[in-house]
Amino acid sequence: MQDWGMSTCCLQDFGGISDGVFDNTEVFIKAISHLQQLGGGTLLVTPGIWRTGPLTLFSNCILEIADGATISFIGEFHRYRPVWTRWEGVECHAMQPCIQARDASHVVIAGGGTIDGNGHVWWQYRNMIRSNAEHTPSLTIEKELAGLNPGYREQPGGGGGRHSQFLAPPVIQLYRCTDSVIEGISIVDSPFWTIHPLYCHTLRIERVKVFNPSSAPNTDGLDIDSCSDVVVSDCLFDVGDDAIALKSGSGTDGMRVGIPTRNIRITGCEFHRAHGGIVVGSETAGGIADVVGSDCRFFDTDRGVRIKTRRGRGGIIENLRFTRMTMERTLCPIAINMYYRCGILPEEEEMFFSTTREAVDPTTPQIRKIVVEDLHASGCRSSAGFFVGLPESPIEDLSLVDCHIDTHSDQNVSPGESEMYSGLPPVSTRGIRFRNCRNLSMEQVMVDGPVPPILVEEGVEFL
Repeated sequence: MQDWGMSTCCLQDFGGISDGVFDNTEVFIKAISHLQQLGGGTLLVTPGIWRTGPLTLFSNCILEIADGATISFIGEFHRYRPVWTRWEGVECHAMQPCIQARDASHVVIAGGGTIDGNGHVWWQYRNMIRSNAEHTPSLTIEKELAGLNPGYREQPGGGGGRHSQFLAPPVIQLYRCTDSVIEGISIVDSPFWTIHPLYCHTLRIERVKVFNPSSAPNTDGLDIDSCSDVVVSDCLFDVGDDAIALKSGSGTDGMRVGIPTRNIRITGCEFHRAHGGIVVGSETAGGIADVVGSDCRFFDTDRGVRIKTRRGRGGIIENLRFTRMTMERTLCPIAINMYYRCGILPEEEEMFFSTTREAVDPTTPQIRKIVVEDLHASGCRSSAGFFVGLPESPIEDLSLVDCHIDTHSDQNVSPGESEMYSGLPPVSTRGIRFRNCRNLSMEQVMVDGPVPPILVEEGVEFL
């Protein structure tokens, strides 16, 4: 843990009560303000349940959550006031994160304790929205955000429900922060994405555990969004959506911002049940480059390594290497999908999901220089792999080396469930599917189970 030799204080010093009932919001604010006036220091959260509303940290601040301590966020929507941020790839106003730091440096959130987002009330409301296609802003906070975000109906999304303007908060968001650390803590029951570093530089996330129910909507574990120089090591994710997702903005708005995600290292992590373990996209407009994932383990995830984008998302995805990965009981161990269906607007469907060559423009995504090496996957339930580019923008320079993929499973699922795609012709084989790939190379690739083990469709050129 960082130590700048500054002051330490406890919530009890300001009248805090850790009984899980008392509202400590003002106590946290007073303690944080006290340390800020001193130029920095440590706020020690001692054992107990500390109930509170949203919090804002500052530069040179350590939030230390001790073993046995829980910060429990109150699930009252009106407390999470609008802030300017990025929500599912588009800059807009959304609800204030449970914990945020903005334009700060040397922020540390650490310890052996827990942050509880109390997501149940958020999920219940969001599931109601998802079941009602006609839902329009009705809550006060929804109407307020709709007024702050003109044109939101035409903005792209990732499936979270932008049309409702119920733009739920992440548990932790670091916004334009540098030289920061998240270490050792556990986070449970996030209202939305769990950890969301946005426009950050030099961030270390180590030994963090994230637990969200598999049924909880859009509860990604970690979304690294237009950030650089990030190391994620020895973390565990068991979540209701993607575990680690790399993003850089969506469509024209992401291109306007133009901040890539690059130089990311993910190592020694473990993933359970997520839609994808290590995921790139689908918000890719600013570009994503120079990513290494290594020595990770995947159990019962839908996909292991996953790249997802589509026409209109834009961006160049390049120089990604995934090595020494072991997977058990995935639907599909590795997928690159340029026909990703979630969050599509009705008027976009015909062109975005066309299987014929479309005109190339700045919103056409590109994927190139991808290496998958030393992959061992057993019990794959849907297929052995999914690699589908666009006719006008094929996946380029894809290399599979020393991969052993086994599809013997007592829970066989349709190959159509390998990825969340639309517009492609159905297939019946559970082998590796290739479509619109250029300069494809395979060395020591073994696929056990399906016949044929490899499905080569149109637009495939081997190196």
